[in-house]
Amino acid sequence: MAQHQQLIRLDFEDTPLQFNQDALIKKLKQHTAKHSVVVFSDYGKGTLANIAAHISIAKHAGLKILCDPKGQNYQPYNGADIITPNLSEFQAVVGACSDENELLSKGRSLLNQHAIGVLLLTRGEAGMTLIQPEFSQSLPAQAKDVFDVTGAGDTVIAVMAAAVALKMPLPEAMYLANLAGGIVVGKLGTSTVSIEELLHAMHGDRDSQYGIVSEEQLVQLIAAAKAHDEKIVMTNGCFDILHAGHIAYLQEAKALGDRLIVAVNSDASVKQLKGDTRPINSLQQRMTVLAALACVDWVVAFEEQTPERLYCKLLPDVLVKGGDYLPEQVAGGDCVIKAGGEVKILQFIEGVSTTTIINKAKGEA
Repeated sequence: MAQHQQLIRLDFEDTPLQFNQDALIKKLKQHTAKHSVVVFSDYGKGTLANIAAHISIAKHAGLKILCDPKGQNYQPYNGADIITPNLSEFQAVVGACSDENELLSKGRSLLNQHAIGVLLLTRGEAGMTLIQPEFSQSLPAQAKDVFDVTGAGDTVIAVMAAAVALKMPLPEAMYLANLAGGIVVGKLGTSTVSIEELLHAMHGDRDSQYGIVSEEQLVQLIAAAKAHDEKIVMTNGCFDILHAGHIAYLQEAKALGDRLIVAVNSDASVKQLKGDTRPINSLQQRMTVLAALACVDWVVAFEEQTPERLYCKLLPDVLVKGGDYLPEQVAGGDCVIKAGGEVKILQFIEGVSTTTIINKAKGEA
């Protein structure tokens, strides 16, 4: 260590470790009935020499399986639900990746080759990338100061496992794991992360109200946030039935700044936009679900068909819209741009929509 910074870590091991594999497997079987998730963190020291048998037992018991792999042979990890290699470990297996497209392509090939569900790739200062067969998402690194990276990978997989056990959507689980990793590398030595630290990382110092707020309350909250040099991001929508596409979109929006505001159409305006059969869920229900998301800071309702008046009143730093719009076509975008802000267009996940979910429920798709 020098000036509170970790310069180098050296490990010296002289004695090979010996383990009774039968005893380990017996121990695993004793716990499978009581749990829904298992983490296999492979350090290549001998404990998980028979990892394939462990995975088979856990899979037979119906557990979700997360593996932090070691070495260049991923065959033993066949059938895992999530693997969490870092970038250097990943490229040691698949080869160097010259760009993002090659990285995603090789990641999906690795998943297909070993029947693995999800690849969560930790990329140091470049953040994290979640790779699935039909979907990928990246998040920037959260750490402002890096003092000691020891144990960061363990923290990431532990928080990811806890989120999976709670059945959180994977993009939101990655968001929490990313925050947790950023917290522990900002500490000296091998450290843990507390729920309080995670809440603080998600929402900052929340002495003021948050969650569902009125327009008047939001004006004051934005003023206080900007006084602390926080970047305000805002988006809007009906959010009638919250789905994976919404989560990915909101996570990506939050990554553009410090605070995310979601403006939600009233029941009357949803009916005007979508027809007499909508909304499925009332305004209060829709706002309650959105306010519970880790990536959302404040939720506010609006009555009009477009949020133009609201955007021109609140003037966020970034206005986010999903779809194939041009920035100048976005309602309220001109007000935000004139005030020095910007308009960002994000793409939705194809094939994931509230209408599709409703049609499937009705047996029409």
